Amino acid sequence: MPLPHTRDDAPRRPQGVSPGDIPRHTDPDTHPAPTAEPQVRPSKSQRKRDAHALQALGVQLVALSPARLAQLELPDVLREAVVAAQGMHQHGARTRQMQYIGKLMRQLDSAALRTVREALESGRVVTPRAQL
Repeated sequence: MPLPHTRDDAPRRPQGVSPGDIPRHTDPDTHPAPTAEPQVRPSKSQRKRDAHALQALGVQLVALSPARLAQLELPDVLREAVVAAQGMHQHGARTRQMQYIGKLMRQLDSAALRTVREALESGRVVTPRAQL
């Protein structure tokens, strides 16, 4: 009884044709057509550097006194997270909360982030209200 598939029965590629020459099915939904201007995404390393910078900004917010924090116009969710982090003293819990604050900071628009940075650098009160 012969084996169902042996190496000799396998379909062969025509001579002189490389694997790159064989047409492949491409789904337009999964493989969009190339555009004139390719989209440039920041590298993973750059995204991580940005995330760490925003988390460091969150550390500065947590280090503020409650009176100084009250002067800043922050989104309610971010303000609650900062106040909660100020009350946490266990290392693991505080680290998780700082990660959460960093996540909230990444969701802020650039104008709100710029305003928070300026307020922390200059020590002045932030007046515009940032939205998440």
